[in-house]
Amino acid sequence: MPPSSTSNTDGYDLALRLLLGLAALAIPLAHLAWLCGNLTATLTGAAWAPYQPTAALLHPEQVWPTMGETSLLVGARIVPVVLFLALTAVVGLLWARHKSSAGGRKKITDMAKARDIEPLMSRAITDKARSLRPSLKNAKHIQAKDTGILLGNLQGTRHEVRMGFEDVAVAIMAPRSGKTTSLAIPSMLNAPGPVLLTSNKAAGDAFTTAYEARAQAGAVWTMDPQQIAHAAREMWWNPLASAKTLDGANRLAGHFLAASVDASQQGDFWSKAGSNILSQLLLAAALDERPITDIMAWLAFPADRTPLDILRDHGFTAVAAQLKGTVEGPPETRDGIYETARQYAAALLNAEIAAWVTPQKDIPEFRPEQFVTSTDTLFLLSKDGGGGASALIAACADSVMRAATAQAERAGGRLDPPMLAILDEAANVCKISDLPDLYSHLGSRGIIPITILQSYRQGQKVWGDAGMDAMWSASTVKVIGSGIDDPDFADKLSRLIGDHDVQTTSTSHSESGKSTSVSMRQERILPADAIRALPKGTALCFATGMRAAMLDLRPWYREPGARELSAASDRASQAITARAVAKHMPTQSDFGTAA
Repeated sequence: MPPSSTSNTDGYDLALRLLLGLAALAIPLAHLAWLCGNLTATLTGAAWAPYQPTAALLHPEQVWPTMGETSLLVGARIVPVVLFLALTAVVGLLWARHKSSAGGRKKITDMAKARDIEPLMSRAITDKARSLRPSLKNAKHIQAKDTGILLGNLQGTRHEVRMGFEDVAVAIMAPRSGKTTSLAIPSMLNAPGPVLLTSNKAAGDAFTTAYEARAQAGAVWTMDPQQIAHAAREMWWNPLASAKTLDGANRLAGHFLAASVDASQQGDFWSKAGSNILSQLLLAAALDERPITDIMAWLAFPADRTPLDILRDHGFTAVAAQLKGTVEGPPETRDGIYETARQYAAALLNAEIAAWVTPQKDIPEFRPEQFVTSTDTLFLLSKDGGGGASALIAACADSVMRAATAQAERAGGRLDPPMLAILDEAANVCKISDLPDLYSHLGSRGIIPITILQSYRQGQKVWGDAGMDAMWSASTVKVIGSGIDDPDFADKLSRLIGDHDVQTTSTSHSESGKSTSVSMRQERILPADAIRALPKGTALCFATGMRAAMLDLRPWYREPGARELSAASDRASQAITARAVAKHMPTQSDFGTAA
């Protein structure tokens, strides 16, 4: 195209844009002039003019000939202009707020649509619930909470996304990214069956928020050996109940091992030897129906023949021989092994901790086999790095899940209603060594674990690279929240989400005119830096066999009933504070001693 033609085209474009801009100003202003002029005419007693906005804007004196000059100036000139400017300002402000909000939650258009994750949508998840739960088979209407666990809404829509009662999940969410408020608490509040929660916090967390609501569904059991919530000891649990077999004793000893050393150190000589001694002594205590604390006396005096005699009397001669060989081995080796075992079980020396796992008069015993057939709630609380105390928390959670598996087998294969196990802060307070292996079958038993971690590396530290990879692969639902700062993991997620075709338009200018070319190239749908910058309130959802979806999370405090829950949480938090103050309040004897 010749340069002169290009210039003419540019001139026409400019004129057209100018005309459109004038029309965008004149049309609303003319209608405001006609409307305000008529309202003024009504107020001054003049006649209402017919619809003629253009004349009202350009020649108001002809539209309202009987109206005074001042009234015309104010009603058809000043007021319309002021209203127009005010409306423009309001629209501009609302648009700016919308853009600001949208900037924080940019919708990724190439993520999964509702049809891509149909198995997680309402109709499919309801049909699935009918087939999984015999109690719902003939129900005419099924409440949403009975069909699955709400994960959030498909971004930008009202479509609820739920995981079914045969799914197992891993959630990787950084602190304050909604893992408790948007996942743990809502799941607990709507669970149709028993609920197990592990946590390292109490006040202002899932414990205080859900306590009263869950108390309306069934009994609430709280195991708080390190007094996270300063809870009164109203239960005790016998960890040796499932340790009367060598496998059971090995599992219990494994919890003490996992709570004390990382996965990378569990294979060395001292760790394995200490765990073996601990297993043999736990087995002896269980067979003789002794309290678990008796093993501390045996660990302190290796020459004590009591555990040897118990093992032999109950037919465990090979185990007794192994124990005898260690006891009669080289003193330096024996002492090292026993000291390792003593360190693993050191929490049992604390009388306050030991009281939760030894028989207590007038206090009910928590029995996992009864819990799994109820609608009760079990809170398992422990501090980060709780050592032996966190071993007891992991052992209790493990015993509940194993009791649930046994009950499911007796009930025809599945629990109905299903049991929800929310393992919050699992890498800190609930290190179940073979949890990745359990993931392969728990969902098919109606046992729904949700393991919540702060990062992928945190899981690798506890279960090793192979173990964490196994749990990740076995999880049918994976939820990724904001705060992913691991570049390798973010890139892995980006590759899982995939690529899309992007159209690129390039324009070049030359003496012969302007030329435009269009090409296609592939880009990541969500690059690693965008995953790292996921805003709070959103999460990625990876479900087996489906495209990755972006979710809008639904925290409990934005749902119906939030005011009542908030009040209940405040009451529970105040009760914790009162118990803490009372516990540390100086007594009269303290003053007497000081005097």
